[in-house]
Amino acid sequence: MTYFFIAFMWAGYCALHSYLISIGFTNLMNRLLGKYYAFYRLFYILISLLLLIPLIIYSNQLDSVVIIGEGPILDILRDVLITGSLLMFTWAFIFDYDVLTFFGVRQILKFGRIKGTNPPGELKRRGLLGIIRHPMYFALIIYLWCQTRKISDLVVNIVLTVYIIIGTRLEEKKLLLEFGESYISYQKEVPMIIPFTKVKMK
Repeated sequence: MTYFFIAFMWAGYCALHSYLISIGFTNLMNRLLGKYYAFYRLFYILISLLLLIPLIIYSNQLDSVVIIGEGPILDILRDVLITGSLLMFTWAFIFDYDVLTFFGVRQILKFGRIKGTNPPGELKRRGLLGIIRHPMYFALIIYLWCQTRKISDLVVNIVLTVYIIIGTRLEEKKLLLEFGESYISYQKEVPMIIPFTKVKMK
């Protein structure tokens, strides 16, 4: 029953997290808030963190059955994968994405300016984005599963992995709306979440 409750709580968090950033809801907030929508991204980040922290604390303090033990080879492999995933996540976050936009800072800096027709930004395909379309999500999945030791970890990581895959699909829809044909071409050439799974045609 405890594991079902954990799964339910994490699934609920993921559903809310996804809904608050969905196209339909953000369009609604844009209409309701007007120019103050510039602050919505920052609100989204803060509310996500405030809800996430107690959920992590609760999940980690559970007395759960250990299913994966420790050993020198396993620990080394785990450490290598964790280090690699953290490096990939950090590199992609800093160099492949707009950090200021992610945290809502750029939107706030534009607060009060007259709205014009904003052309779509440049579709980045360099660096890690030339190997995989969503390197941060791939790195996060690796990191999550390297942290699996107990049944509670297994339950949480299954829920989060499913959410990451669904969230990636939803994000792809947004990117298609933003970039159109150029993103369709990008999808054909670069794999979504697992590197080196596309066979390039000669």
